[in-house]
Amino acid sequence: MVLNATSRRGIVLSALVVASAPAVLVGQEFQVDLGAENTVRFISRAAIEDFEGVTDRIDGYVLLSTPRLEVGLGGEGSELYMEVDLASLDTGIKLRNRHMRDNYLEVRKYPYATLDGRMGSVQVDPGGGFGVAIVGVLGIHGVSKKVSVLCGVKEEGAGYRATCAWVVLLSDYDIDIPKIMFMKLSEEIRIVLDFALVPASAAVPQTGTENRSRGKIQ
Repeated sequence: MVLNATSRRGIVLSALVVASAPAVLVGQEFQVDLGAENTVRFISRAAIEDFEGVTDRIDGYVLLSTPRLEVGLGGEGSELYMEVDLASLDTGIKLRNRHMRDNYLEVRKYPYATLDGRMGSVQVDPGGGFGVAIVGVLGIHGVSKKVSVLCGVKEEGAGYRATCAWVVLLSDYDIDIPKIMFMKLSEEIRIVLDFALVPASAAVPQTGTENRSRGKIQ
């Protein structure tokens, strides 16, 4: 088929429009790998006693604005949501667990700690992987406060392994500091998250009584 001049000009113009159109970045969603080794620690370093409340019950998602984590990534297009089941925290002493859950955290009324935020910046970590700054809102005991969280992130298979840590004050979340002999708590609690992320397409659905949607435990 022989094209006339008008047809050729139309094809050239169409090609120029396509070539000048901005590239569309395709994002990627990652979910906490519920089958991996995940750990959450609430660490108290008091003058009389040090102890930790530990659980593996963390769930959530990270939504990137690009297919993979990249240096400089951040802003409105990259977000995360994490949720920790406080009723499953274990300090190693059953009586202390019961007092902590029932009298101080009041887990029947406030069962989860939540972190809802966005990536402020992503930098290369000299030790390998990425250093990720998170700016968001931490919800505990019915109180929500702005927090800044630093995470170390390394590639692990098709996903990532993330370790995040920051310090909170119990008084900021209306939690009384217990004075009973077997439970001496510091006003400052260090929170450490260590969890694996996999692409949402590869995440294994959880069965049983839990119904998770977008990473939230319901």
